[in-house]
Amino acid sequence: MTQKASSRAGGATRSASRPESGFSYHRDFFEELVDTSLAHAKKLGATDAAAEASEGCGLSVSVRKGELENVERNRDKSLGITVYIGKKRGNAATSDFSKAAIEQTVQAAYDIARFTAEDETSGLPDDRDIARQHPALDLFHPWSIDSEQAAQLALQCEAAALGTSRLITNSEGAGVSAQQSHFFSAHTKGFRGGYASSRHSISVAPIAGKGDQMQRDAWYSSMRDASELARPEAVGRYAAERALARLKSRKIPTTQCPVLFESPLAAGLLGGFVQAVSGGALYRKSTFLADSLGKAAFPKHIDIAEDPHLRKGKGSAPFDEEGVKTKARQVVEGGRVEGYFLSTYSARKLGMRTTGNAGGSHNLIMTSRHTRPGDDLDGMLRKLGRGLFVTELMGQGVNYVTGDYSRGASGFWVENGRIQFPVEEITIAGNLRDMLMGIEAVGADAYNYGAKTVGSVLVNRMKVAGS
Repeated sequence: MTQKASSRAGGATRSASRPESGFSYHRDFFEELVDTSLAHAKKLGATDAAAEASEGCGLSVSVRKGELENVERNRDKSLGITVYIGKKRGNAATSDFSKAAIEQTVQAAYDIARFTAEDETSGLPDDRDIARQHPALDLFHPWSIDSEQAAQLALQCEAAALGTSRLITNSEGAGVSAQQSHFFSAHTKGFRGGYASSRHSISVAPIAGKGDQMQRDAWYSSMRDASELARPEAVGRYAAERALARLKSRKIPTTQCPVLFESPLAAGLLGGFVQAVSGGALYRKSTFLADSLGKAAFPKHIDIAEDPHLRKGKGSAPFDEEGVKTKARQVVEGGRVEGYFLSTYSARKLGMRTTGNAGGSHNLIMTSRHTRPGDDLDGMLRKLGRGLFVTELMGQGVNYVTGDYSRGASGFWVENGRIQFPVEEITIAGNLRDMLMGIEAVGADAYNYGAKTVGSVLVNRMKVAGS
């Protein structure tokens, strides 16, 4: 067993009393740090400035084959400052909260700005976009769990996996993680705000079979509120069932066929669309969906909504990383692209207005107007009929400039709407533009993967390279 404790705390005077929930600093102390940074930037001659103070802490415990393997406690803190001198921008950060360190960091950001080339699109958000009200989204649920309790949960999870079948012969381990953080940020255009958030998880990766026939799979549960995590025994058993289902995998001949993406993988397809219509790719023209606003990128039955204000949502935020207000919107309606994902900078480069997505997307939900309550996984397999059901993808073979898509995969071959046998060592290939337009159905088996929620997705045709 190894134990590790990491901390970047140094050189700071903490607030007078110790905060609750495991944090070392109060929000009012962070406000003071930020205000001090902004005042010093103005004193140096900055036109505008933004600053953020943050702290994160947590516990991670892992076990393997019934033994405690690792206990790690993390505690990190940071103060970041961005300085503008006209249209010149510089930024710097420190983990030292002492007055001298803060002044040095602001000076460093100022000096960087002085020697940076002017950029006409640079600058803080416009007044009309700044968040003035910050809805409470119930994002903070600290988990008062110690290392012994966390280890016990991980052991229960792994034991459930190992006890599912005699064919579960080994384990890559199980883990429990409890993480929380808080921050405060402000800038000279009037924005002030911050909040605390948490993220907890339990996971396991069992191995089935022996020798050359071994198969591995994994499963996890992740929530902001630990009381909503799946039971460790349920996570363990399901992970084991997934590994067992992959035993006796075989190759298949190269073919073209429909492909059904399991819901966690379908979230990756949604992520590919987000990347293709995000600001940086758009203004650089390095995307296959350039100038796609108002045009069809999906079939007419597909809709994608974004809701940043879902309570306890993993992608929820009252404002984005620039202090811009977030709001619910329709990103895709009837297959047509109704909105991009833009920060202030990328919006200005495109001659548009920020969408409040500095830092990424917020709680995307992809649905089909054709989906019915009975379209669970079995229903989607029946829709697939004959083809490939993909449950794992490998590699990063996606070219967002051209849309070309090629990734290693494994899963199951399906005939007459029923799984016939597991498949491995194959590659699926196509083009993301064709794949998105070729979505025939979205399942009712909706799964939340981070900030994305989508059911299994059936794509009408892809090339499957096998033996």
